[in-house]
Amino acid sequence: MLVAAWPASSFTAIIFIAWIPLLLVAEREVQPNRFFRFSYLSMLIWNAGTTWWIWNSTAAGAIGAIMANAALMCIPLWGFFSFKKKYGQRIGYASLVIFWLSFEYIHLNWQLSWPWLTLGNVFAMHPSWIQWYEYTGVSGGSLWVLLANISLFFMVKKFTLPRLAVSVGLVAVPFVLSIACTPSTAEIAGNSSSENKPNVIVVQPNIDPYSEKFEVSGTEAQIQKLISLSEQEMDANTRLVLWPETALPVGVWQNDVRGNPYYQAVFEFANRHPQVMLQTGIETYKNYGTVKETQTARKMESTGTYYDAFNAAVAIKGNEPLQFYNKSKLVPGVETLPTFMLWMASIFEHFGGTTGGYGSDKEAGILSTSGNPYVTAPIICYESIYGEYVTNYVLKGSNLLTIMTNDGWWANTPGHRQHLQYARLRAIETRKWVARSANTGISAVIDNAGALRETRAWDTASFIKFAIPPITGETFFVRNGAIIFGLALLLMIALLLYHFAMLSKKRFLNK
Repeated sequence: MLVAAWPASSFTAIIFIAWIPLLLVAEREVQPNRFFRFSYLSMLIWNAGTTWWIWNSTAAGAIGAIMANAALMCIPLWGFFSFKKKYGQRIGYASLVIFWLSFEYIHLNWQLSWPWLTLGNVFAMHPSWIQWYEYTGVSGGSLWVLLANISLFFMVKKFTLPRLAVSVGLVAVPFVLSIACTPSTAEIAGNSSSENKPNVIVVQPNIDPYSEKFEVSGTEAQIQKLISLSEQEMDANTRLVLWPETALPVGVWQNDVRGNPYYQAVFEFANRHPQVMLQTGIETYKNYGTVKETQTARKMESTGTYYDAFNAAVAIKGNEPLQFYNKSKLVPGVETLPTFMLWMASIFEHFGGTTGGYGSDKEAGILSTSGNPYVTAPIICYESIYGEYVTNYVLKGSNLLTIMTNDGWWANTPGHRQHLQYARLRAIETRKWVARSANTGISAVIDNAGALRETRAWDTASFIKFAIPPITGETFFVRNGAIIFGLALLLMIALLLYHFAMLSKKRFLNK
């Protein structure tokens, strides 16, 4: 049922009962080891059924990631089972909510982060249900799912009118709140036919990442394709052209991008359109000389100098200085390794990753050029699933979220469709429009209520021209972050302290 409810399925409502079978198992099972096995089987089915598409990029990595993530998900479930058995139902089911939300928060923030299956993500296809995410972020959705399932579970166990009323309220009230939170038409304002308003060109070049994209011999043709698509409908009001992740695929030193012979056509394009900021993904390097300035820096044996490789974004406008942002949220195992797993670097290299890993910026950064109304959040691929991280771009002044991605690694599977849907959550949380450039699709423009205003189909070369309104201001979620996750973490600490206090008291009395 968890698999059936997940984007891009149309059976989202199943999520409100999806946990009930496992809660029934917890009610009837007495052996912790048996419950753990049932839990692991459940989490394994959920992970495999929703993220099997990782296989298209790396078979070994997919198996390892799915099995490991399923095991991690069992930790809060094992804690719930233990607390319910020891302290009774009230503390037990409260601990399920607290432990699971704490797990999601930790999984968003530690070095092996993989929050793809955060429960609040499940509503991504139905923005009209969750307009209140501008206050809670996805943590509110996760809380909604858990409370609804627990309430309906108790009604299944024993039907009473009070239990029915509570269950109906827990499911229905958030829908009512969403209606109240929905922005007005004026607050969403903006359309593709607006005249005399700044517009954005979003390019989808559709270059196969496995056979074309990183072939240096084909770089010139790829760049000409990007430029041609960009210029088809550019006009005097075009202020931003957005190309996808690693659209400029030939690695180059960041201080020598202008001098690179492969990219001269890019700068000629920028000079032809001096009112436009071109934002594109690019593979770059940065030289630190003989000092290893970062943990990820690699050493060039020929010169003895250290350097970092970056999956980066660059803003290009006429003769203005280039602005770079280096991807901060890196994909574990593929783009980076946690410090405690560096000894496994050679193993992860076989998963499709890189032994040295990518370098990164320490925080989010924004891109802007003189006279341009758009201050962009250069969100690169995987970063777009981190709601609280994306708020940092807005806090720095971004008025447009720009997602650059290359979902072609996963082929035509649910992976790229799920990734698109998650972008709608970021629009609601920040109340900013989203321009999404995906190499092979699905490129999109999303309004600040999470609606898909325009999309381009998978596996097609195309572009979108849209008069996107730059919107300033900060939502409650942007200013305050995921308060529900923070509260859950505090309650988890309190529960664990209580538990260890009881254990200490018992040992003391037994002496």
